[in-house]
Amino acid sequence: MPPILPFGKKLCRTVTTRSTIAVVTHAFDKEYWERHWHDSHFEHPPNPYLATETGDLAPGTALDAGCGTGAEAVWLAAHGWQVTAADISAAALARAAERATDGDVAERVRLVEADLCDWQPEQRFDLVTTHYAHPAMPQLEFYDRIADWVAPGGTLLIVGHRHGHDSPAEASVTAEAITARLDEAAWHIVTAEEHRRALAGTTLHDVVVRARKENR
Repeated sequence: MPPILPFGKKLCRTVTTRSTIAVVTHAFDKEYWERHWHDSHFEHPPNPYLATETGDLAPGTALDAGCGTGAEAVWLAAHGWQVTAADISAAALARAAERATDGDVAERVRLVEADLCDWQPEQRFDLVTTHYAHPAMPQLEFYDRIADWVAPGGTLLIVGHRHGHDSPAEASVTAEAITARLDEAAWHIVTAEEHRRALAGTTLHDVVVRARKENR
């Protein structure tokens, strides 16, 4: 069986293989992720780095890129942000809508069903955040892509996987690799850290990068 990211959120199409005696191929496409979210009933709490890294920001417009069932989008909305929450899975978005309604923030959350490998937003955002996204394109190129959606003076917050038993190599990054992609003339690095934490009986090796885009 191909590796599955139990703590990630699938946002675009991909194909992965593992070579053993034979090559096993599985398409992580929209159909797969609709089935995944239909069968998965665990509701993840908001990522703890979201509060740590955005608590000092003035609320504005935010994009949650690969929102899954909406934990981070609802948290942001409850703290005053106007949120666009995008994901490829309609099943995930239906659960995100329920969470937004239950949290009394539905009017502050706009849900968008989209493959973020192709989708282009109609605006730039004061905050663009993504948590454990596993795209079809190379991981760092995806971060390049969403960084373009940050408005001047805005913030980019990336939470990713460092390679470990719970994440395949192609979905893994380092803080150093992410920050190296951000032009020093255009970005100020606020946070570039790696942490270990426990969640649902698993140890996660998290990569956290926060950067502020120059206001020009």
